[in-house]
Amino acid sequence: MSTPPKASIMSLANLVSYQDGAVVSRQIVKAEAGNITLFAFDAGQELSEHTAPFDALVHLLDGAAEVSISGAPFSLGEGDAIILPAGQPHALKATERFKMLLTMIRA
Repeated sequence: MSTPPKASIMSLANLVSYQDGAVVSRQIVKAEAGNITLFAFDAGQELSEHTAPFDALVHLLDGAAEVSISGAPFSLGEGDAIILPAGQPHALKATERFKMLLTMIRA
């Protein structure tokens, strides 16, 4: 999939689709300074614990997820956002289908 055209109105949640038993991603901005990526997680799908060298903002567009940061659980629903701190282990799990926007700035 290509990135959406610039200077156009986008419905972010409609730019990525759910797939049964899968996690789907679509990068909408890729730059040296950072990336913005959309994800669609089917219920029960997860991103296992890992770390990243930069802070990242997770913004739920739809559904519900459990986010763990350094072992502390956070329940997020539609419209909620959380910052994943650089260097701290984090994981995500779909408590129901959810779509999110992930923004990572490399600075």
